Amino acid sequence: MPQRNPTVRHPFRAAALALLVVIAATTSGCATFYVDSSLKDVPSADYAHPASPQPVQVLYSFQTKGVNNSRATDYTRKRVMETLSASGVFSQVTSDPVPSGAILSVTINNVPITDDAFAKGFVTGFTFGLVGSEAADGYVCTVEYQASLTAPKIAKHARHAIHVTMGAHGAPEGTAKAASLDEAVTIMTRQIVGNALKDLAADPAFAQ
Repeated sequence: MPQRNPTVRHPFRAAALALLVVIAATTSGCATFYVDSSLKDVPSADYAHPASPQPVQVLYSFQTKGVNNSRATDYTRKRVMETLSASGVFSQVTSDPVPSGAILSVTINNVPITDDAFAKGFVTGFTFGLVGSEAADGYVCTVEYQASLTAPKIAKHARHAIHVTMGAHGAPEGTAKAASLDEAVTIMTRQIVGNALKDLAADPAFAQ
């Protein structure tokens, strides 16, 4: 019977879907993680900065198939806040209300995008890594900004993915290797939030 990889007890690992089902089913534990290369990091200079940046209250939630996941939210919150702060789009990002009433809602929804990931993982496990397999988790980030309680909302979206391979399987095309799942999550979070925020800041309605 395949032995579960003890590393799946990590808070984020407990939250993931198809990606981590495969890891749990792998006997060798030699999973390799990759981040999709379709999105890149957004340097601060690439954001459209308001003439007078204002503070904003951030409401953040990580979801699993559209359902709030508190453990994953807590695990990724710091990464999200750091990305928002480093952008320079706002003078301050905080979890507390701000005088203007401005609110930035950020949601990352984790959705599995690989078919039969569970079965593929067991193929790898039972052959002790001689047969390789691959799975991937998709992520959709939504940022929604409201400058005041009476102002219209502006929403933008970005998509990303984390891939995992096991056994005798090469790197998925169009990906960059990460040292660990933790690093993959850090990169994915920074890039998906950064790109959604970049589109938001570039919207003429935001500048107004």
